[in-house]
Amino acid sequence: QVQLVESGGGLAQPGGSLTLSCAASGFSLDGFGIGWFRQAPGKEREWVSIISANTPASRHTYSVRGRFSISRDKVANRVDLVMNDLKPEDTAVYYCAAGRDLDVYYSDYDIEEGRYEYWGQGTQVTVSS
Repeated sequence: QVQLVESGGGLAQPGGSLTLSCAASGFSLDGFGIGWFRQAPGKEREWVSIISANTPASRHTYSVRGRFSISRDKVANRVDLVMNDLKPEDTAVYYCAAGRDLDVYYSDYDIEEGRYEYWGQGTQVTVSS
């Protein structure tokens, strides 16, 4: 069964850190760009970060730049999103998604949800004191 499973969500205090993981089963993440998206209550889902399928490139939306980082563990078949200096506005359900041969284009191309073939079910991140 092909699926993506997110883990690592939970409650964090402002200024704290969480690491989200996106693990694949039933397929290899090699050759897939992995994106993280989030949806806050009452808002549309938005793109957060992407790591390229075929290059080391990655990029993040402006609001998390300098606080979030994304990395790939090929042995574990997993992509991690490290979130530091968390803010209440980071509260959302976080989703990972896999796009076949999707590289970082530094344009709207790589953040369009239709580019992503597989999606996880999401993990809740709550930032509150």
